[in-house]
Amino acid sequence: MRAALYARVSTLNGQHPEMQLADLREHASRRGWEISAEYVDQGVSGSKESRPELNRLMADAHRRHFDIVLVWKVDRFGRSLKHLVNALADLDSYGVAFASLKDNLDLSTPSGRLMFGIIAAMAEFERSLIQERVKAGLSHARRIGKRLGRPRRIVALDAIVRLRTQGLSLRSIADKLDIGYGTARKLLASNERKCPASGAAAQIET
Repeated sequence: MRAALYARVSTLNGQHPEMQLADLREHASRRGWEISAEYVDQGVSGSKESRPELNRLMADAHRRHFDIVLVWKVDRFGRSLKHLVNALADLDSYGVAFASLKDNLDLSTPSGRLMFGIIAAMAEFERSLIQERVKAGLSHARRIGKRLGRPRRIVALDAIVRLRTQGLSLRSIADKLDIGYGTARKLLASNERKCPASGAAAQIET
């Protein structure tokens, strides 16, 4: 079986991926796996959206350059539970297994696949909790009368009228006042219909 090793250290200060790689090489040797490639993200935080070597590993997995990905610990590979589940699902769709040395996790075995099912269920549970918290927060905000959505902007009608009389187009006025073109047109039309006093202000969502 061809194995790809992945290691990551978040800082360069006192950390070196060689410790992880030495353990991974030894484990691969004991299992009789051929090491086809090693991928190392050095000085890269686990929370980063993009990791160059991890991205390269996933691309090579898609091309079936190896049969299994071996990591030192799961937290070296996944930046979050959701990311971990999605990445493992991608590997599975490519026909590539996954193993974590220190977590005693090997998705090429029946017990490992069972563990992956548990991890996926936990990720779904986490998503449900987040959605419930968001909904509860929105409901509470509405109950106490808090306005949701984008804040209202106060736009002076006389500023629009003044710029319009100077010969500026609606597009130029909108850019100058940092408002939408539709907002400028709506306010000017409202001013022309109602003829408000100079200096009046209108409140409208922009």
